[in-house]
Amino acid sequence: MPHDRIARRVAAIAPSATRAVDAKAKALQAAGEPVIGFGAGEPDFPTPDHIVAAAAEACRDPRNHRYTPAAGLPELRTAIVAKTARDSGIEVDPGQVLVTNGGKHAVYNALLTIVDEGDEVLLPAPYWTTYPEPIRLAGGVPVELPTDELTGFRVTVDQLEAARTERTKALVFVSPSNPTGSVYPRDEIEAIGRWAHEHGIWVLTDEIYEHLVYRGHEFHSMPAVVPELADRCIILNGVAKTYAMTGWRVGWMIGPADAVKAATNLQSHSTSNVANVSQRAAIAALGGGLDDVARMRDAFARRAEVMHKMLSGIDGVTCLEPEGAFYAFPSFKAVVERGSVAGRPVRSTIELAEVILEEAKVAVVPGEAFAAPGYFRMSFALGDDDLGEGVQRIADLLAR
Repeated sequence: MPHDRIARRVAAIAPSATRAVDAKAKALQAAGEPVIGFGAGEPDFPTPDHIVAAAAEACRDPRNHRYTPAAGLPELRTAIVAKTARDSGIEVDPGQVLVTNGGKHAVYNALLTIVDEGDEVLLPAPYWTTYPEPIRLAGGVPVELPTDELTGFRVTVDQLEAARTERTKALVFVSPSNPTGSVYPRDEIEAIGRWAHEHGIWVLTDEIYEHLVYRGHEFHSMPAVVPELADRCIILNGVAKTYAMTGWRVGWMIGPADAVKAATNLQSHSTSNVANVSQRAAIAALGGGLDDVARMRDAFARRAEVMHKMLSGIDGVTCLEPEGAFYAFPSFKAVVERGSVAGRPVRSTIELAEVILEEAKVAVVPGEAFAAPGYFRMSFALGDDDLGEGVQRIADLLAR
C-alpha cells in the first residue's frame, strides 16, 4: 500500500478517546454484558417535549425542505442574540453569529479562521480531546499548560505569560471545564481577559456548559467581564448540554463581524446550512425558558455530590468536588503506583481503565486522553442507580 495513501494531516489526527470508550462500552452492552458507562459527555435526559414538538411541526413545513442561509436561519441567529444578552449580558448583532453543526464544528470553524501556519495556541490542560486537532489541521502549534488539584485545575496569568511568545496567537479558555468540572471565579477570568487584551491575543471561550454550575459557583462570560476584549474574542456555544440536544447538532460561534464573515465563507464550502429542522428545534429551545434546564441541573448537582463522596471514600483515590459541567476528575495515581489490580499488572490509567472495564464491567475515560495521566474523567450524566452501582464496582475491584 502506498505510504501516502492517506493525507498526513488527516492520518495524524488522534481518535476521540471519549467516543472510543463509549463505543466499546455499548458494544459490550449489546453483547449482553452489564456494562455501566461513565464515558459519554451527554445528558441522560430526553430533549424537552416542546422542542421535539417544534421539530415535528417543522418537518411538515416545506420551507424547511430547501437550502437556507449558510450562516443560519435569521430567526435562530436573532434568538441566539437574545439568549446571549439574557444569559451572558453581552450585546451582539445577528451578523456576529454563525450557526454550526454542533459545538465541535464551531471549534473547528473558529480555529481554522484565525490560526495560520506556525501560530501557537495556548491550551490549558487537562483539555477536551478535540481542541488540539483543529489547531494542528490549521498548521498551528498547541502549547499545553498543565494544571492540577493545587490550582483547582485552573491556569494562572503567570503560567500564560511564561508560555507567551511572539508566535502566540490565541488562548482556548473553558469554564465550566470538560473534563475537570472546574469553574473559574470572576476575578481570575478578568485577570486572564485583561492579559489577553494587553498582548493582542485571541481568546476562544467555550461556554457550552454555562448553565451547569453547582454549590454557589457562578458562570461568567469573559467578554462580559472584559468588554474591551470583544474584538479578539470568539464565544463557542450550542444547545447540546443545556437542553439535552447532543444529537440535534446545533452549535454556534459569536465573534467580531470580520471573523464570523470569514468563518461563514468557510462553512459555505464545507457543510453549508445546519439541518433546518434542527435549527427550528433550537429556536424553540432558546425561546422556551430555563425551567427544564433547572430540573436537569438539580439532578446533576445531586449526582455530583454522591459521586464525589463515593470516590473520595475509595482507598488511593482523591477527587475535587465538581463545580460545573457533569464530570468528576478523580486521581487514581496512588492506585497505579501499586503496580497491579486484581492480580493484573497496571502501569498507567490506560491499563487501569482496561482492567476496570474487563473485570468490573465499568467504562471510564483515562486521563491520558486529556493530557492528564493518572486521572479518570467520569461523567455523572447517568441514572442515580447506575452511578452508585458503577462506583461501588470500582471500589470493590480495587479492594480485592
